[in-house]
Amino acid sequence: MAATINTYLSFRDTAAEAMDFYRSVFGGDLQRSTFAEYQVSEDPAEQDKVMHSMLTTPSGQVLMAADTPNSMEYRAPAGHSLSLSGDDEAELRGYWAALAGSGTEVMPLAASPWGDSFGMCVDRFGVSWMVNIAGPGGGESAPTVEDAEVGG
Repeated sequence: MAATINTYLSFRDTAAEAMDFYRSVFGGDLQRSTFAEYQVSEDPAEQDKVMHSMLTTPSGQVLMAADTPNSMEYRAPAGHSLSLSGDDEAELRGYWAALAGSGTEVMPLAASPWGDSFGMCVDRFGVSWMVNIAGPGGGESAPTVEDAEVGG
């Protein structure tokens, strides 16, 4: 099996709620296990925390998450974003509406200088998202050096 890179989000006591939300946005199969199931904490307050969860979307994308144990410092997400991109405008605008609708728009989803529609938001769980909908050029993105040399 080839190695893969998967997004793994950390939360403080909201992983179950967040992953249920992401399943409502993206669809798919959600698997979840708790601290109690794996006996990883003797603290009664931690038994319902999510030890591991994995959402596999209908398109095969994977999003994972867990709750941070009380004994560990929790650091809110910073310095990264999850990026959704493609040319299915209805699908991507639907994701945008769900993610930004209950969160905060950082940059409205609108026409960009490179010809695509682009927006940034932070969902209600503090996760940053970027959405890029390919423009009429069939998915071309930012201009290249070659375009600039030709005058494009």
